Amino acid sequence: MIKGICVTVFVCVTFISLNIYGQMSKIRKTEVLVIGGTTSGISAGLQSARLNVPTLIVEETPWLGGMMTAAGVSATDGNHRLNSGIWNEFRDKLRIHYGGEAALSTGWVSNTQFEPHIGDSIFKSMAATEKQLSVIYGYHLTGIVKDGNIVTGAIFENDQKERLTVRAKVVIDATDLGDGLAMAGAAYDLGMEAKSVTGEANAPETANNIVQDLTWAAVLKDYGKGSDKTIEKPENYDPELFRGSCAMTVDSVLIDCEKMLNYGRLPNNKYMINWPRHGNDIYLNVVEMDWSQRREELKKAKERTLSFVFYIQTELGYKNIGLADDEFPTKDQLAFVPYHREGRRLRGVQRLTINHVSDIYGGQPLYRTGISVGDYPVDHHHACNPDAPKIHFPPVPSFNIPLGALIPEKIDGLVVSDKAISVSNIINGATRLQPCVLLTGQAAGVLAAQSVLNNQNVREINIRKVQQALLDAGAYLMPLFDVSPEDKDFQAIQRVAASGILKVKGESYKWANRTWFYPDTTITVNEFSEGLNAFDQKVTVVNDQSVLTVQKASGLLSGLLNRNTSAEIEKLWESRMNRKFDNQLAITKRELSILTDELIRPFETKSIGFDGNYR
Repeated sequence: MIKGICVTVFVCVTFISLNIYGQMSKIRKTEVLVIGGTTSGISAGLQSARLNVPTLIVEETPWLGGMMTAAGVSATDGNHRLNSGIWNEFRDKLRIHYGGEAALSTGWVSNTQFEPHIGDSIFKSMAATEKQLSVIYGYHLTGIVKDGNIVTGAIFENDQKERLTVRAKVVIDATDLGDGLAMAGAAYDLGMEAKSVTGEANAPETANNIVQDLTWAAVLKDYGKGSDKTIEKPENYDPELFRGSCAMTVDSVLIDCEKMLNYGRLPNNKYMINWPRHGNDIYLNVVEMDWSQRREELKKAKERTLSFVFYIQTELGYKNIGLADDEFPTKDQLAFVPYHREGRRLRGVQRLTINHVSDIYGGQPLYRTGISVGDYPVDHHHACNPDAPKIHFPPVPSFNIPLGALIPEKIDGLVVSDKAISVSNIINGATRLQPCVLLTGQAAGVLAAQSVLNNQNVREINIRKVQQALLDAGAYLMPLFDVSPEDKDFQAIQRVAASGILKVKGESYKWANRTWFYPDTTITVNEFSEGLNAFDQKVTVVNDQSVLTVQKASGLLSGLLNRNTSAEIEKLWESRMNRKFDNQLAITKRELSILTDELIRPFETKSIGFDGNYR
């Protein structure tokens, strides 16, 4: 019997044969192959299929969603006010299921918390509506197929040793640890880079291979007063590992045991157990191990979590709270896979560092090539490894990820998503969070689909066309806190901000950093001339600190376009603005965005490189 779910005829043409070892071998063909139905894998698959490209996801577990579902980390971090793309679509479906936004705010670590099996069911329902998308479950990656320097497919195997070979025009590596890119021979980094490599002042002086602690999450359920759901005592149980997991003060806030449990409280009286302080974090570097070696080594992570559960039930007195019997259909009732915070990181066409995020206008303008957004601070877990160097993480504003971070330096036919994109070890602490990774996957899907549709290598695709497709899908390019997709001028403002013509202002703010556009404010003549000069150097920077008026904006735009724009501006004003036309009006950034986007059409008139510079 052939296992798997097929939705489309063209992708389900299967050739069956026996290899020299007598193993069943199946060969499939598709246009876009996504390795892993992970957080980025499902969004990549959905978006590629929505662009009418035959797409196949091959996933190891029975679930879709990766760390958000199969790994059980369903208390999401970040992007609560960035209503972008598939992240927002998924969250809207959660709100419908649970009865509103407030119903998701059950714990204190997040504004969006849900039962993992509900997340899986939503992703599966989304996948089922896409006629061009197929999903096969139960196969893990064992190899990459290449033709010279070009990736042309991948090889998978299931627990019955049945082999599946998939041929594709573009392959997306959406694995947790970057297994696909490594098998493809793409260059990558593992651990902490040296300061001399990334140019980050807070990076260590010398490189090391230390990755973040991982966690095998559990979901517990309150079975009611009088219930005793105490599990069997784990073989190597050591209660001293968990002393101090609660009844402590953090940042002047008392964390008692109830508050610790409610950290990741989920709907329906459930608790996500992913607790870093003397909890179930563990240091295991399994990245370079093969699949079977990992499975064996990761048993230690399972045991750590079961020990913590036993500690909660016995030492802390919560015997009524036990492993949920209606979440993961696994023998031990734990998540299907561990939560890896870090693995391999691609050496891509561009590498995002904390320097690019801290000051987007201070150096290489990678922000112009942004394709996904995040607002979470830099957050690393290293408490379980005493050899990890102590690194200070400075505050950062919200950020975007450059398209070049998804493309290998030299290997063709491959797009990388999830946590394995080309970012530094330090900024990975912000780019690895669930909503950001989901959006990165959506961009990977656009890139792969456009590569197929245009019959071009992924590194040849027009960046602005990728970005426009994302805008059309309701996704952000710039992480603007004060302009949402519901705003009628959202796309115009996004394009002008992503062109660098009008600047934004970022700020570090608690656990949800922000970037402001201030659409209703004004700017000076000097600021607008500087923005136009950055777009096209034939515009002269004007040292005029007076407020920009409609008339002065018209003069600068006329100089750029080599034509008088007065009549065009007046006509646009009458059709698009909410104020009566007057040449002497101080023009707002919203109004200026509309005029600039309409007259210059920055995404159409000038091409841009992966380094963010205009060509």
